[in-house]
Amino acid sequence: MSERWARAILTTYRWAGAAIYPLIGGYVAWRASKGKEDRARRRERYGQTNRTRPEGPLIWMHAASVGETVAVVGLIEHILSYGINIVLTTGTVTSAKVAEERLGDRVIHQYVPLDLKPAISRFLNHWQPDLAIMAESEIWPMTILELGARRVPQVLVNGRLSDRSFAGWRKHPFLAEALFENLAHVVAQSEVDGERFRILGARPVTISGNLKVDTSPPPVDPETLAQLKQEIGTRKTWAAISTHPGEEEIAVEVHRMLRRRHPDILTIIVPRHPERAVALEAEFAAAGLKVACRGRKDPIQPDTDILLGDTIGEMGLYLRLTEIAFVGRSLAIEGGQNPIEPAMLGTAVLAGKNVQNFRETYRRLIDRGGARLVRDQDMLAGAVNFLFNNEPARKGMMKAGLRAVDEMSGALAHTLTALEPYIQPLILKSRLQGRG
Repeated sequence: MSERWARAILTTYRWAGAAIYPLIGGYVAWRASKGKEDRARRRERYGQTNRTRPEGPLIWMHAASVGETVAVVGLIEHILSYGINIVLTTGTVTSAKVAEERLGDRVIHQYVPLDLKPAISRFLNHWQPDLAIMAESEIWPMTILELGARRVPQVLVNGRLSDRSFAGWRKHPFLAEALFENLAHVVAQSEVDGERFRILGARPVTISGNLKVDTSPPPVDPETLAQLKQEIGTRKTWAAISTHPGEEEIAVEVHRMLRRRHPDILTIIVPRHPERAVALEAEFAAAGLKVACRGRKDPIQPDTDILLGDTIGEMGLYLRLTEIAFVGRSLAIEGGQNPIEPAMLGTAVLAGKNVQNFRETYRRLIDRGGARLVRDQDMLAGAVNFLFNNEPARKGMMKAGLRAVDEMSGALAHTLTALEPYIQPLILKSRLQGRG
């Protein structure tokens, strides 16, 4: 593909998006019916809002989902301390709730507009951002092109490119370059990610480490934690968190296998997408297991088999109820989920071998002894059983994970340094307007 064809494709994308814009309402309505959109705020997906733009400099910060939102909380708090306004967009209902819990009304939250020219143009016309900061792997062609056309600096922070994404972009190098050249700066998580962005045409690229490491541990309500710990008592527990389809079934089979040796075992299952919990509860009950749903505040009774974590924002609770956590999207599906939260809470981390999206983080944890990878269901059951029976090994993994997290810290400071040339002019502008 030549540069000329790349430009032609992007032009076609622009006008195709404008053409289908009037028809997109049905799609958004369908998502709302599935609980994937906030019905009351659907207009925001079209770039519409009832919020007024505040006076002074404004930064548009975008974090697609829960993980990205948590990762940028510390960065947002630092920017707010400079007196700069922030509009934070997220793409999911769950991430919107996390933003509200962590940041409240200190930022203006909006759902991210669809990557279609009418929606993006309306959003930018209203908010008129002085700087756009995107988190991790958010590469939306129309958004990038519209910001570029308005000469709004765009910085990608905590940037990463999965093996699949990188392979896809490499097939169309001119298309990648036509987009990535619009980025004013890429702050990548690792040297591997940084080199991938450079190959695709991004300049400049710096390395920060993972912002998630510099966040606070997920919070917990002390009274709720004390109550659930009292209900659990001395029972052995382990957790399967951020699970995807197929992994809950694996967790159930592991529970059955372990129950032969540990009759009092309690398994905590926290699906990545809580809306799947209703179907999962039915599956567990059909398999003869007694389930306590956290969303209903079911008590954990002596014969409860599964605590189903079907709530949002309580990962800190679930992880504090155990010392062993399997992190999903690593056995039944590829990519992996971020193991930082269980590690920073002193939990022994287990995962499948398909953790490509967080390769560097797992490498550091494994090298320090804080995590182990398993190849299948039987190996997972064996690993949990070993850690149940071997307290020194379990405590050793927990401490090693904490050390690894401490060694990986510093990403926030590196990111703030990279952002300084873009933020300092806004601080000066804010001060001058304040004097006026």
